Amino acid sequence: RKQHTIITMSGVWVFNKNGVMRLVENPYNQSDSSDSSSSGGSQQQRMRRKILVHLPTSEVVSSYGSLERILKGLGWERYYNGDNADHFLQFHKKTSIDLISLPRDFSKFNSIHMYDIVVKNPNVFHVRDM
Repeated sequence: RKQHTIITMSGVWVFNKNGVMRLVENPYNQSDSSDSSSSGGSQQQRMRRKILVHLPTSEVVSSYGSLERILKGLGWERYYNGDNADHFLQFHKKTSIDLISLPRDFSKFNSIHMYDIVVKNPNVFHVRDM
């Protein structure tokens, strides 16, 4: 049976031979799990970590402190009234309906959150492979 793929902004959804779908964030660096023994490397080696870069300063966002400073400069404010305030950091702009929701733990900040920031701040941020 053929393997089918669906390309999305956050990666590629791959339908494996057994019919299970999984997200491959960087399809050019990760092979199908059935090929892993022949690839000579672990999955961790094949997957690249993503970084969020503030384009005007070339600063790599390495903490929520630096991200909050940049977002405040762009007119974003912390939003504290949400039901999930204990689990998420949230930012909103008075001039839009957009809301950025991030996991409170920075170690759980991933490419999906990065792309959300990029889409809501065009030409300001970029996601890159590390």
